[in-house]
Amino acid sequence: MINFNGELLTQTPTALENNRAFLYGDAVFETVRVLDGRVIFAEDHYFRLMASMRVLRMEIPMNFTMEYMEEQIIALTATLGSAAARARLTFYRNSGGFYLPTDNNTQFIITAQPLDQNLYVLNQAPYEVDLYKDFHVSRQLLSTLKSTNRLIQVTGSIYAHENGLNNCLVLNDAKNVAEALQGNLFMFMGNVLTTPPLTDGCLNGIMRKQVLALAQKIEGIEVKEASISPFELQKADELFITNVINGIQPVTKYRKKEFKNTIATELVKRLNAKIRFS
Repeated sequence: MINFNGELLTQTPTALENNRAFLYGDAVFETVRVLDGRVIFAEDHYFRLMASMRVLRMEIPMNFTMEYMEEQIIALTATLGSAAARARLTFYRNSGGFYLPTDNNTQFIITAQPLDQNLYVLNQAPYEVDLYKDFHVSRQLLSTLKSTNRLIQVTGSIYAHENGLNNCLVLNDAKNVAEALQGNLFMFMGNVLTTPPLTDGCLNGIMRKQVLALAQKIEGIEVKEASISPFELQKADELFITNVINGIQPVTKYRKKEFKNTIATELVKRLNAKIRFS
């Protein structure tokens, strides 16, 4: 079952041959976590979606308020019979034109799947990463958007699978580490927690924003947004990857270096406390 423009349907009614999301990647999306009839971090997701649509010159439907977005997502996830769910909301431009659209109005579709865990759980299983060097992200505004053009993530995930890795770290055009394939990267070294700035081309992640705010409240830790060189990774005490579905994923190994997860553990506790009482 899906939600198509506010109507629950059993199948997608649009034809792929005319769909601009399929033809040109002309779409943006939000992947959200739902718990007990609430969209977690709904305001952040909504405003990121609105900002992305404005950057891409998409017309935002007048009725698409934050409240409406939440209602549509909850109506769909309620059919799953699960307290926790993952939902994806995709907005795409109407059919017409080639690279130049003939219509900037939009439609949306929501899909959802149940999740096994209600709250975030720290995965302490071995989690190995390496650099993905075949392609890089550009230091530009488009790289920070959650668009449907995710070919670096697709080809990088194939590379990781073929090489027995759990994830890969992606470089930008300045050869600094911008992000991971499936989330934002944080590095803890000494007493400093660092994540790449948006100007380095990383995704403007919802969980990235939450972790930055939570970490600033931990006594004795300096939090900063700064470029990360690949050479710094092996000097770090901890590396972890963040996204809104998995929360905080500690990296246990990068090449020959193995890492602790002390800060990641503390941040997961604080993250779950925020979700419970928000």
